Amino acid sequence: MLIQWYPGHMHKASKEIRQALPDIDLLIEILDARIPYSSQNPMLAELRGDKPTIRVLSKTDLADPEITRQWQQQLELEQAVKTLAVTTSQPDKIRLITDLCSRMLPEKTEAGKVIRTMIMGIPNVGKSTIINILAGRTLAKTGNEPAVTKHQQRINLKNNIVLSDTPGVLWPNVENRNSGYRLAATGAIKDTAFQHEDIALFAVEYLRHAYPMLIQQRYQLDDLPEEALPLLQAIGKKRGCLRAGRQIDMDKAAKLVLTELRAGVIGRISLETPEMIDVEMVELAAIREAKAAKKVARRR
Repeated sequence: MLIQWYPGHMHKASKEIRQALPDIDLLIEILDARIPYSSQNPMLAELRGDKPTIRVLSKTDLADPEITRQWQQQLELEQAVKTLAVTTSQPDKIRLITDLCSRMLPEKTEAGKVIRTMIMGIPNVGKSTIINILAGRTLAKTGNEPAVTKHQQRINLKNNIVLSDTPGVLWPNVENRNSGYRLAATGAIKDTAFQHEDIALFAVEYLRHAYPMLIQQRYQLDDLPEEALPLLQAIGKKRGCLRAGRQIDMDKAAKLVLTELRAGVIGRISLETPEMIDVEMVELAAIREAKAAKKVARRR
């Protein structure tokens, strides 16, 4: 899916992040526990090098706990990476981030030197709430709409830790098509940037395979249709998403599914696993090779 939403402040923030990174001692990246791969910023992967990084898996109360454990194990295979799984209703656990910063840079901590950190994450991932908990006061504006924070700020925390906040940054091109759908399904992208039915069909197709019992129980379906379209239609009919003539209102049914998926009322659901991403990366590599071959052919 091609993302058509990239506000000007995000472009500006991306440039500022690139300029600031050389002076940063440690990175804190907030990921959505339901989509840890798709919510990672590829720019950070490109520029981080071996800089110590804490990957905070937020919204774990909405994610499948077993898959969250798998992701923590996978992410910590990277050099100098630690993970922490939290929800915004666990302030004591979130405050452990500062202790982890100190432990990851013992030489600075023991010398009483300032640890310069940068926190970043996609829109609507809970970053502002986490900042307010770490600071012990309201500094960052919070909200359910993506792209609430628009400017960088520096915050002094305890233990000689200085935190640089950044706006929630998406990137103008998501190479992995499935990642684009997952970002939209979880609410990282404004709903005006895509067709609800398109995203809901992707979501119910995944749920039909990965969590059939949850979707069947939530919508009280006697059986699950074998394809996404009739499944979304069945949900719409069951929930009374109807237009004149008792025709199913597909947009209304799609909005219903996406709202309930994001709120976690269908169940604790993860939209990707490490194994799935391994497969998708192989497919993405093949797509890149094909594009490169086309470019070479055009030059001849």
